[in-house]
Amino acid sequence: MSDEDSQEHPQLRLISWNMTFACNLRCPHCYIDAEERAGKGELSTEEGKMLIDQIVAVSKPILILSGGEPLLRADVFELARYATRKGLTVAMGTNGTLITDSVAKELKSSGVTAVAISIDSSVPERHDAFRGVKNSWKRALEGIDACIESGITVQVNTTVTQQNYAEIDDIMALAEEHGARSFHLFFLVPTGRGKAIEDISAEMYEQMLDDTLDKIAYGKYKLDIRPVCAPQFMRIASQKGLSLEKWRRGCIAGLAYCRIYPTGEVTPCPYLPIRLGSIRETPFRDIWFNSPVLKAIRDLDSLKGKCGICEYRAICGGCRARAYGLTSFVDVCGGLQKPAELKGDYLAEEPWCPYQPRGNRTIKN
Repeated sequence: MSDEDSQEHPQLRLISWNMTFACNLRCPHCYIDAEERAGKGELSTEEGKMLIDQIVAVSKPILILSGGEPLLRADVFELARYATRKGLTVAMGTNGTLITDSVAKELKSSGVTAVAISIDSSVPERHDAFRGVKNSWKRALEGIDACIESGITVQVNTTVTQQNYAEIDDIMALAEEHGARSFHLFFLVPTGRGKAIEDISAEMYEQMLDDTLDKIAYGKYKLDIRPVCAPQFMRIASQKGLSLEKWRRGCIAGLAYCRIYPTGEVTPCPYLPIRLGSIRETPFRDIWFNSPVLKAIRDLDSLKGKCGICEYRAICGGCRARAYGLTSFVDVCGGLQKPAELKGDYLAEEPWCPYQPRGNRTIKN
């Protein structure tokens, strides 16, 4: 799809639904500021089915059921079955600690084809400290094993922090050892509780991306590895002469992906807390195709600073959430902002990219 087509006819390929605020862990980087109990105003079962109907009216993307912890919703299997019957490919983002053999079998029978489970250290005590609950590492790995035994594809997610920067290789090896098919390496975005975490430097980001792409290029692991929330990996991949076809673009937020908040609001991605509209008030189709914020994100000429003149902007685009988070200087933890109330600039240049653009040509996929 050309840049022009993605602006005029954005094809929704992936959508996350944060089904609940409730979570049984206490992760310091949580973008949604999840808590022990479900929050007020979460979509009901019938509203969830209405949401699924509205999504199907636009396209049939992969639907990721997430949270909070989605397995804390009593109707999660019912909604997964409904989405599957409607023709959606259903996946789940979970901390894995609630997945027993019987839960894995129920996930499989309800149509869930893949799960993403977070592992943030190869050392149990470090993972447990980060997740805020003892034995969460052990239970997450048991959840991975149960899913694989039931025939569910497993993806392991890891968020890069100062604490685990030096052990990413060990975590990848652990994921492969337990039979994961893919590994997504998330780079921290300052939103939700993640605003309080000390991030790695821009230079460490660049080095980690360079090392990760080397692992991909030389086939060190059988895992399908992808950096997430670090769209500049496409620039580095291009500089290394790697094929870009499998990735298309560094970030697809607003172009082929969006997020549904527990209370029905739509945002460009989980890390960009801008309220585009609510499915309780406006059909999802209207929000997806007509939101001024999404139209701006889809327009490369709207990008500012280095991103606006960069020759790699068509394959990278910069992280709009990081640009917003590091220019807002306000705490939006646990809430969304309306476009008219924005304190930051989601079109600003990517703050964590050290590259100085030449601006004399445009590199496309």
